Amino acid sequence: AEEAVRIAHLAKALGCGDFIKIEIMRDSKYLLPDNNETIRATEMLAKEGFVVLPYMYPDLYAARALVDAGAAAVMPLAAPIGSNKGLATKEFLQILIDEIDLPIIVDAGIGKPSEACAAMEMGAAAIMANTALATAGDVPLMASAMRDAIRAGRKAYLAGLGRVLTRGAAASDPLTGFLHD
Repeated sequence: AEEAVRIAHLAKALGCGDFIKIEIMRDSKYLLPDNNETIRATEMLAKEGFVVLPYMYPDLYAARALVDAGAAAVMPLAAPIGSNKGLATKEFLQILIDEIDLPIIVDAGIGKPSEACAAMEMGAAAIMANTALATAGDVPLMASAMRDAIRAGRKAYLAGLGRVLTRGAAASDPLTGFLHD
């Protein structure tokens, strides 16, 4: 946590402003965030007036602690950094979206525009994508596809997704039954 705080001060001194994304990872194999140290760093930086955007493993209790520590948003991973594996933590992301009263920015693992769309349909405030674009065959075209998917997902969320039937079927045309009666 102390190293993250030191780097934030250096960035601010260089004119980068008060916004700081915190990524504290002590594991070099999986690059999973250390939620406990992230909470500590968030608390220290928020007290100093930084706008803290913490990257975290999607855990409800850690997210609540980040809120209490003064985070401006919560940035849970969808899958390991750079993996392009998609929404591997989808159920946990939905819990955070439903329970945390801060913007949820889905970070890491989004590999396809359809996954970005799905995250936005769930109610995420935004997504972060790097590897999906950086490793695409046509980077500008992939960036455009991601933009379109994000916009579509947000619109669908705001519109309110239609119901899902668990059994049977229901006519979508109100005249269907009339024609057969």
